[in-house]
Amino acid sequence: MRTIKLDEITKVLENIDPIATIEAGFVAYSEGKAVVPPVGELIFDNPPGDVHIKYGCLVGDDYYVVKIASGFYDNPQLNLPTSNGLNLLFNQKSGELLSILLDEGYLTDLRTALAGAIAAKYLAPTKIRQIGIVGTGIQARLQLNWLKKVTDCREVTVWGRSEEKLGLYKRDMIAKGFSVETTLNTEEVADKCNLIVTTTPASTPLLKSTDIRPGTHITAVGSDTPNKQELDAAILHRADLVVADSIAQCLERGECVHARKDELTAGKNLVELGRVIAGSAKGRTSDEQITVADLTGVAVQDIQISKAVYEACRPEVSKMSN
Repeated sequence: MRTIKLDEITKVLENIDPIATIEAGFVAYSEGKAVVPPVGELIFDNPPGDVHIKYGCLVGDDYYVVKIASGFYDNPQLNLPTSNGLNLLFNQKSGELLSILLDEGYLTDLRTALAGAIAAKYLAPTKIRQIGIVGTGIQARLQLNWLKKVTDCREVTVWGRSEEKLGLYKRDMIAKGFSVETTLNTEEVADKCNLIVTTTPASTPLLKSTDIRPGTHITAVGSDTPNKQELDAAILHRADLVVADSIAQCLERGECVHARKDELTAGKNLVELGRVIAGSAKGRTSDEQITVADLTGVAVQDIQISKAVYEACRPEVSKMSN
């Protein structure tokens, strides 16, 4: 059994094509080639936080994975990161624990950002005039940084709840080559941007349907429990296409939950991302369409990224152990 720590993980990721890895996982999931049980979950109120246990395997693969990831949203007040966790990788043939990926939550953050880039790759309009980011945390940074892989747009408007956090975000992302405007008003994001990514743990909608312009794509990654919501449910009703990473999961814990509660017809144009990637379902067909990607985080993403890291580390770790 090998313990692989964060510094090793980040090093070997330089030799992996993570977007292709996650895409393959989504396709396998939508083709019924993955075993993904319901999410295990703990939700805390004081302080606010949640812990997700996601696990599963690909049929006939060499491995299965159990991932534990947490988000405690007051942690910055303690000078701690909001997210933490680890991934456990087992031999699917024997049940032997092969590796503890002690990633401190990084792989969860990474695979979420990769899913956002993949959603934009297949669903964003041809010409992105400006990227909108809702939120200023770790995911807000990673999502924007990985969008570099799928779009040449570097113009950004970011919304946050405080001028201080907006200032830090602007400084950090300018250093990565973006031109960043900040705002305390989400209406400004909706007005200026036709690719929007929401990255918060909000429990009440931040974007309203009446503010969304034709031709906009929205990727929502924050709503991963039933009590979280970033989008006005009417946005999903209005959308020409709603793409879920997992339809079953999004109808339990994504933005689709709230559309269903409000008896809106989110299901009329609801398809899975893996089918869009594989070409068995249509993605965006016009730059005038409104599209939404509801991403709740599926265990197949954790399986794929854990496998890739473990296999990339094996020669190096074997040499070290000798």
